[in-house]
Amino acid sequence: MFDLKGKKAIITGGAQGLGFSMVEAFHNAGVEIAVIDISDELSLISSKLEANQGQIHAIKGNLLDLESLRESFKEALEKLGGTVDILINSAGLIERKPAFEFSLESWNRILGLNVTAVFELSRLAALEMKKQGSGKIVNMGSILSVIGGFNAAAYSTSKGAVLQLTKSLSNEWAEYGIQVNAIAPGYMLTTMNTDLMNDPVRGAQVEARIPAKRWGTPEDVAGVALFLAAPASDYVTGTLIPVDGGVLGR
Repeated sequence: MFDLKGKKAIITGGAQGLGFSMVEAFHNAGVEIAVIDISDELSLISSKLEANQGQIHAIKGNLLDLESLRESFKEALEKLGGTVDILINSAGLIERKPAFEFSLESWNRILGLNVTAVFELSRLAALEMKKQGSGKIVNMGSILSVIGGFNAAAYSTSKGAVLQLTKSLSNEWAEYGIQVNAIAPGYMLTTMNTDLMNDPVRGAQVEARIPAKRWGTPEDVAGVALFLAAPASDYVTGTLIPVDGGVLGR
């Protein structure tokens, strides 16, 4: 039920943070992976994981540019031999700032990467998955898909959209054997949250709010991603699974 050996996956934003943790987990599970990222850290992935040639393919692409996105997907598909079983939409942006001070340029960048790129990559992957009658798409939502957050209007809006997109695509594609789900990480120990962790007031407030009494780790998210990519979840689609230490259950 949990065997992923020999499967082929595309993971975006996999050079660091939650994305890298999923690349590592899927690599250890025997999955051949094409990683799409704009970060310079991309070139270090294979050496970090001591991966053999052909197990991990690094593809540098700008997902905010639709032409670059489509070219990156095409290259990823070619390197995987023309087949994709799993798509993990992990790339994302956040900018914490009061709405009064937020620029429309930043708003458009966040919505562009967190929503538009997710839609286009999902559609491209699903067209391939439909041919084989199976596929797994895992989107990265957030607890802010459900709650409003603070000083994060664009980010929470984008993650709310990811939840609705996940539901809509799952409805359309379930009949083709394609499951579309989302993960909702809570407060995680990643560079995206460094400013929050270092804030003596907000950091303490966050930790007090988590029933598990600790921040989450990238490995906590990777385990759920493996489940959603495995045959064990073949009858699970259109759902959001929180990985938040109990925050949404309060």
